[in-house]
Amino acid sequence: MLCVNNLYTDPYFNMAMEEYFLKNFTENVFILWRNEPAIIVGKHQNSLAEINLDFVKEKGIKVVRRLSGGGAVFHDLGNINFTFIENGSKPDFQKFTQPILDVLINLGIDACFEGRNDLTIGGRKFSGNAIAVWKNRTLEHGTLLFSSEMADLSEALKVNPLKFEDKSVKSTRSRVTNISEHLRQDITVTQFLDKVMTHVMSLYPDSYLYEYIQKDLHEIERLRDAKYSTWEWNFGSSPNYSFSKMVRTSGGNVEFHIQIEKGMIEQIRIFGDFFANKDIKELEDLLRNSKHNISDIRDKLLNIELNDYIAGAKAGELLAGMF
Repeated sequence: MLCVNNLYTDPYFNMAMEEYFLKNFTENVFILWRNEPAIIVGKHQNSLAEINLDFVKEKGIKVVRRLSGGGAVFHDLGNINFTFIENGSKPDFQKFTQPILDVLINLGIDACFEGRNDLTIGGRKFSGNAIAVWKNRTLEHGTLLFSSEMADLSEALKVNPLKFEDKSVKSTRSRVTNISEHLRQDITVTQFLDKVMTHVMSLYPDSYLYEYIQKDLHEIERLRDAKYSTWEWNFGSSPNYSFSKMVRTSGGNVEFHIQIEKGMIEQIRIFGDFFANKDIKELEDLLRNSKHNISDIRDKLLNIELNDYIAGAKAGELLAGMF
C-alpha cells in the first residue's frame, strides 16, 4: 500500500489530490491530510444552503465540493482527514474506520462505530465518513476531530434563516466532540497523526511511504485550478433550487423570489413597499442569467442608478436579501 503523509493544507489542492490518486494510480493508497479552515460540501448538496455565508466571508473560509456524497463538514488544522483508496473494494465504512478505532482504543478511549457512517465517543460524533466509487476503485474518506475550534465549526455550518426549496441532500447536524478531550495523556495533533500512520502501515505488509514527484504536483495543481478552485464546481454544480427572502432596506421592505439552475439566476421577482422611478422589471431582467454569486451581482448593482428602481436602497442591503 502506498502511504502518503500529505503536508499541504490548501483545501482546493487536497480535494484535487484525492481525485488524482483515485484516477491515476493502480495501487491501494492511504493518505493523511489536514486543511486550513474550510467547509467541504457533499457532491449532491446545495453549497449556499449548507453554510453561514456571512461568517464564511468574514473569516475567509473556503467552500469546496468533494467527490463523495454525504453532508457538509468543517475542517481546520485541528481536524485530521484520512483517505483509503482500494481496488475492487465494496463500500464498507466499518472496514475502513476500524484502524482508527484501534488507535483510539489503544489510547484508552472507548470509541465505536455508530449509525451508517459515524465514529462516536459517548454518543458524540468525532468522525463522519463518505465513499466515492470510480471504475473498479473505491475511495473512502473521513474526518477526525482532534482539537478543532468548535465555535467556528458551529458558526460556519449554522445556516442563516433563509428559505431554500431544492432537491439537494441536507446535512444532518450532530452533537460533536474532540478526541483530545478524552485522552488520558496530552498529545499533539501531529503526534496523533503519526500514531495513525504507523498503525495503518503495520496492517499492510507491502506498505511504504510515498513522496510526491514533480509530475504529481503538476497534475494535482492543474486539477485544482481547472476544477476544485472554481465557482462552477463549488457552487455552479449545486442542484437547482428556489430561494425567498425579505429584507428591510433604507428604501422600504424588499422581497426576493429567485429560481437558480446550474448556479445561474433563471427567474427573479422583486416585490415590496418601496418607491421607484422605473419599472422594477428592468432590474429583474438585468439580474436574470447572472451567476448566483455575490461579486457578480454586486458589480451589476453598482453599475446602475439603483435609486431609480428602489428609491433610497443601498446595494449592500439588496445583496443581503439575495443570499
